[in-house]
Amino acid sequence: MRAEDEKGVGFRPLYRQVKDTFVKRMADGQWPPGHPLASESQLASELGVSQGTVRKALDELESENLVVRQQGRGTFVAQHDEKRILFQFFKLIKNDGIPRFPESQVLSAGVFKATAEEREGLDLGSSAMVARVRRVRFIADEPVIVETLSLPDAMFPGITEVPVPNSLYAYYAERYGITIASAREKITAIALQPRDATILDRDAGHPALMVQRLALALDGRAVEWRVSLCLTDTMHYASSLR
Repeated sequence: MRAEDEKGVGFRPLYRQVKDTFVKRMADGQWPPGHPLASESQLASELGVSQGTVRKALDELESENLVVRQQGRGTFVAQHDEKRILFQFFKLIKNDGIPRFPESQVLSAGVFKATAEEREGLDLGSSAMVARVRRVRFIADEPVIVETLSLPDAMFPGITEVPVPNSLYAYYAERYGITIASAREKITAIALQPRDATILDRDAGHPALMVQRLALALDGRAVEWRVSLCLTDTMHYASSLR
């Protein structure tokens, strides 16, 4: 492995090339969730780069929550356990500031022809089918979110034919070998429609936040389109920027 000519249009720093190699191994299943990585010196020798270059690549992967370092044990491919999901992907917190993982109740699940919104969000063709799950989520036994998840059916065959688990990102990795690496969100203030308001035990027109999230796999594929309607009476959306 070597860097491109620094004056070339396609130049990428060497550590970024090393990082891309590691991400590809994760995406291809060579390094599944929980997989222990070789030492930095071993990886450097294998790739023909300096140990500092490998360390810099791993630093960036750690900052993106794709690997975890454990003192005295080594470096591992990150797993979608509940603690990680709670702090990385779930941002709705009660006003007392204590993070709590939500519980879920599935309202409906099935395979349908993708709507225009789903096709646009997931970059699907005109005849594509999606697995669609609608569920309500509870925090401290209070219904606070009603959401609809849409997944490319070709990528997640049979997912609606079995009980849908509460922690979906871990399930995607374990059953389908698809790790969620990042997500893009758009947040809008809305008034609840009657059907959603009833589920959340509120009057129609009650204010809520609509969070539209596109989840991306390690290789950049769009794998989940999620629309969540969130109450903020006793909750707030918390996000850390850096």
